[in-house]
Amino acid sequence: MQPAPAPGKRVLVIDDEESLRDLLQLALREGGYAVETARDGLDGLEQLKSKKFDLVLLDVWMPRMNGLELLTELQRLPAPPRVIMMTADHTPETLLHTIRESAYQYIGKPFTLESMMELVGKAITCPEQAAIEVLSAKPEWVELLVPCQKEAVDRIESFLMAMKGDLAEEVRYSVGQAFHELLLNAIEWGGKLDPNRKVHIAYLRTKRMILYRIADPGTGFRFQDLTHAAVSNQAGDSLQHVRVRDEKGMRPGGFGILLTRGRLRTASLDERHEALSSSALLVVLGLVMLLVGGLLDPVHHLL
Repeated sequence: MQPAPAPGKRVLVIDDEESLRDLLQLALREGGYAVETARDGLDGLEQLKSKKFDLVLLDVWMPRMNGLELLTELQRLPAPPRVIMMTADHTPETLLHTIRESAYQYIGKPFTLESMMELVGKAITCPEQAAIEVLSAKPEWVELLVPCQKEAVDRIESFLMAMKGDLAEEVRYSVGQAFHELLLNAIEWGGKLDPNRKVHIAYLRTKRMILYRIADPGTGFRFQDLTHAAVSNQAGDSLQHVRVRDEKGMRPGGFGILLTRGRLRTASLDERHEALSSSALLVVLGLVMLLVGGLLDPVHHLL
């Protein structure tokens, strides 16, 4: 569902493509926002120094001052606005720069007006932007510390999923589904939605492998206690965990481990362990994938 527009909120659209500026300006004004535009980064910076904006839609590659340079300059303002980056440049260097310089989120071009308006609504109405700490920002090795806030899940997913633009759409979709659910589980269960606690995300990319590790600050769990998870469903009863979640007043979901086991064909864990430390869950709280000939082969590994 698209968030309701916030009357009086000011948005600045910065893009050197006039037709896109005009299109976004029209759509945003119809959505109830006050909108101004800038033709490049330098023009945008001048406006940002003299006027207050709640949100900036920022293109990356523009003349005079590009979006990455402007994003860095914005952090020097007393109260920098939130920024949504817009670009067809999915290179790791560009994406990692946007994370390091505290962009709110990233949207790849071309995009639909519906997806943009939904993203704008989230950015405007989100009460607090989670502070994501970048420990490493190399194309082949990324490490992040993410506060245990639900708001951080979509932001992190948008950046990291874009770094796999060379994968088949079906593969990217499967990875995205599992990553989203596992990170949400880590934030909700391991971090107890406490913004002072952190989830550690590591991403490793080689020519033949992509590896994710999501380590939460929790104490671990036992499989027999996961009655609220789809992985515990009895044969022939796919809704068993749904009933449990309803009884406990939990949000819809519970598919993280099942998605990781089934869709991504990751390894099964040694269930003889009485309890599994969340900091060691490479499969349950992590995704391990091998790229061989464009296909994802199973990775068999016992913890």
